[in-house]
Amino acid sequence: MGGDQRDRRSLKLGGHRFVGGAQFSDLAAVNFRKDVLEGLARPQKALPPKYFYDATGSRLFERICRLREYYPTRTELGITRKHLREIARFAGKHCALLEYGSGESLKTRLLIGALEPSVYMPVDISADALRAAVKRLGREFPKLGIVAISADFSHPLSIPAYRGNARRVVYFPGSTIGNLRRDEAQAFLKMTRGQVGPRGAMLVGVDLKKDANVLHAAYNDASGVTAAFNLNLLARINRELGGDFDLRRFAHYAFYNPTAGRIEMHLVAREAHAVNIGNYRFAFGRGESIHTENSYKYSVEEFRHLASNAGFRPARLWTGARGWFGVFGLLAA
Repeated sequence: MGGDQRDRRSLKLGGHRFVGGAQFSDLAAVNFRKDVLEGLARPQKALPPKYFYDATGSRLFERICRLREYYPTRTELGITRKHLREIARFAGKHCALLEYGSGESLKTRLLIGALEPSVYMPVDISADALRAAVKRLGREFPKLGIVAISADFSHPLSIPAYRGNARRVVYFPGSTIGNLRRDEAQAFLKMTRGQVGPRGAMLVGVDLKKDANVLHAAYNDASGVTAAFNLNLLARINRELGGDFDLRRFAHYAFYNPTAGRIEMHLVAREAHAVNIGNYRFAFGRGESIHTENSYKYSVEEFRHLASNAGFRPARLWTGARGWFGVFGLLAA
């Protein structure tokens, strides 16, 4: 077997482990191209929202999180600050904390400080985001054991071995679970139930149903940051896959679909034209859209039912004063 096996499987970062490395990065690039070509060939063109988050997209999303209209981030942070002791008691000190995401947020740092986990394992599709997060967390928590896993957490994970037999707790903040269809969300929760095992638990942030005007404003901010975030997906295809999208020919469009209970985000062609990606050519009619994201909103009972069907017992719920957002504590049933 040729090459440096350490580089392909487990990189050392300042005393911490980084699992995945170049091997996953290569696979991610192949999957990106495959998903784009397949998605644009559908009758309703679509692109998976997980590809929003290249370096530029991640910076734009950080700006979105600071917008006045975008309530989820500050609401979830407020809930976490107010109920941190209760959340920590639920999860249990010195647990093995597995986060679906890179661990960049203040919420994560608050939770790590309260839990003092025996090991912290962030999982993210972006190796660059993981490296940056591990570096920052390593400075802030020098005694914390970190095993960063470069992988797509929407698929079953191979969790690296770690010392001890600590209870495994998955942390999934930010209402990202809303990007999945309801059947996909239930399957995802069932998969996570398998990851945590019979003693395990999950903390998951869920955007709750509310006035449609509040939702509309959150995804159509006046300064156009969300529009730039959406359009950057096409720019990423140009940069990484050799596409020739003209971003001026597309417009950001987001609306609340009350029947489906979700925000839908699209990129709509302003005029009829064609786009090339390598040897592939895709025709767009005027008004034709690329569906880039769903963001499902749940009632409390809807999400509890979903979690119960996936093998969890919904044990705790923390919400803000307005009831716009919930942090659910789920126990393995």
